[in-house]
Amino acid sequence: MFTRNEGGLDRAFRIILGLLLILAGFVAGGTWGIVLYVVALVPLLTGLIGWCPLYSLFKIDTCGLNKT
Repeated sequence: MFTRNEGGLDRAFRIILGLLLILAGFVAGGTWGIVLYVVALVPLLTGLIGWCPLYSLFKIDTCGLNKT
């Protein structure tokens, strides 16, 4: 469905960032915790699936597999 456009290092960074934001949300608690949980979904999900919609919009590819 979507062409992968994130490389391994990019994906690892996004997953780690998402997990750190979830941890920060747990520590913060309350409203800020919920905000951090929601924000954490973006890097976590894009890192897990390997596709970033903004990368597609701006024709960015860190994967290295789709070189033309």
